Formats: sequence, structure tokens, C-alpha cells
Amino acid sequence: MKKIVAVLILIMSLASCNHNAVEKPDKLIDEDVMVDILYDLSIMEAVKSQNPYAPQNESMNPKDFIFRKYKIDSLQFTESNRYYIAQIEEYKKMYDKVAERIENESKEAVAVPSTKDAHPISSGSEAGQVK
Repeated sequence: MKKIVAVLILIMSLASCNHNAVEKPDKLIDEDVMVDILYDLSIMEAVKSQNPYAPQNESMNPKDFIFRKYKIDSLQFTESNRYYIAQIEEYKKMYDKVAERIENESKEAVAVPSTKDAHPISSGSEAGQVK
């Protein structure tokens, strides 16, 4: 009898794992927009971490900027984020998109020549002179 009860409890717990524990919020942020938000937050946090003691970083709150940019509030972000986190495979795919976008932008940034690499225009005294 104890084995039957244990098996029933196991089956019920496994069946309940498939049920989404977090309800879909009324004001769910669209998945593509959420990817954009996660990307922006990642970039802003990376910039902030490069020089954490810079004066402008003391007043910079990335989430406040994001809320204004996307016209959302903290509750909407938190509820949407919690909803997507509960769907871990989908959330992982969203972060994979963020990582791919950062990688692509990083490659583009490396491909652009910096001003340090540019050769200055010589004054003429050195240009064309043979020693």
C-alpha cells in the first residue's frame, strides 16, 4: 500500500512539473522586445562595470533608463521576466539571442578601424624624402 501511495505521489509531482507555475501577466512584454531589453541591460551593465567608480556611474541606473526607453514600469518588467524565467528553455533561447547579438556587434566593432590605426598625414618634410 505504501508503495502505491509513493508511486501516486511521484506521478502527481511529475505531472505538476509540466504545469506552468507562473501565470501569464496581463501586460506581458513581447518576447522580441524582452530580448531587446535584456540586450540593453547587458550592454549597460558591461559599460558600467568597466569603470565602476566613474562619477557618471553613481547616478546611472540602467533599469530606470530601460523603463523610460521601452515605456514600461518595474512591475511589468518583473512580472514578464518571472514569466519567461518559468519557461526556462524559452528563456535560454532569449539569452542565446542576446549573446549572438553581442557577438555580432563585437565583430562589427573590431572590423571598424580605429583612429589610432590611421596614418597621420605627414607634413611634407618627411614625405618622399630618401635618406
